[in-house]
Amino acid sequence: MTSSILVTGGAGFIGANFVLEWLARHDEPVVNLDKLTYAGNLDNLAAVANDARHIFVRGDINDRALVERLLAEHQVRAIVHFAAESHVDRSIHGPEDFITTNVNGTFHLLEAARAYLAACPQAQRARFRFVHVSTDEVYGSLGPTDPPFSETTCFAPNSPYSASKAASDHLARAWHHTYGLPVIITHCSNNYGPYQFPEKLIPLMILNALSGRPLPIYGDGRNIRDWLYVTDHCRALMRVLEAGRPGETYNIGGWNEKTNLDVVHALCAILDRLRPEGAPHARLIRFVADRPGHDRRYAIDARKMQRELGWQPDESFDSGLSKTVEWYLAHQDWVARITSGAYRQWVEKHYGTQVAS
Repeated sequence: MTSSILVTGGAGFIGANFVLEWLARHDEPVVNLDKLTYAGNLDNLAAVANDARHIFVRGDINDRALVERLLAEHQVRAIVHFAAESHVDRSIHGPEDFITTNVNGTFHLLEAARAYLAACPQAQRARFRFVHVSTDEVYGSLGPTDPPFSETTCFAPNSPYSASKAASDHLARAWHHTYGLPVIITHCSNNYGPYQFPEKLIPLMILNALSGRPLPIYGDGRNIRDWLYVTDHCRALMRVLEAGRPGETYNIGGWNEKTNLDVVHALCAILDRLRPEGAPHARLIRFVADRPGHDRRYAIDARKMQRELGWQPDESFDSGLSKTVEWYLAHQDWVARITSGAYRQWVEKHYGTQVAS
């Protein structure tokens, strides 16, 4: 039987981009397991809707029996684990969902993988990989002159979201060292690009600017993030899957430290050029009260990825941001469906509360 890879959360922003990029580069099928919460969107996968290599399953990573069945039925030789609640503001207002998905879900996925491998022949076990996709937020906050986060930086999460991801990282590491599960952990910086749900900074600012609504920036706007174009991240993960060493951690960053204010001004400049009727868009910028526990600076040292796996980002921040703005301008129908509630109604009409496969 032909092998496949299992992607969890493959209808979300990064997961969907990974599925699309994988199928553009490989013939190997993808089993895509996604619960289709608010951020999971089958519209993201419209380009592969009729591709026999893409097997979509609506389901929960906490459903261990379902995961074990999928692993066995599809002879899965790797798991790429994206499925997570990922928005800091939502974690502040409702942390329980983050524990349920990010911690408990990862535990059940690790256990399902362990049970599956126990029944596999030795050659199949040796080939198997579990790539656990995490975030730079587990490392906490950097001072203005601190060196970027490396793979040996101590964890110091400051939000319910980052704490739940740190917990899942510890589980993944422990399952490797205790049970020999071939886990590889990655920590990425802030992703941006096509199909990102418009609660995140860049798509939110694009859509607000196009509608003439205020562009709200937390605090003084000087919080710094490292920005990584999503396709560069997907290529890095493919390289990790191909040549990464089990038990290792790899930091994936874009070498693009920018303040939030700088990002928004750059977006406004692009929109001024592409949509001059709304210019100057920067007039819409408004500063709002800072959120609790807002980390001041993140920065990723991605030299290990370059040194060991030969990866580096293709996109500069300027090129990636231009591509992102142009994509949102060209996909107003996607934006309208994701923001109107019509998409949620469609999911419930077609799937109801049942797991479909």
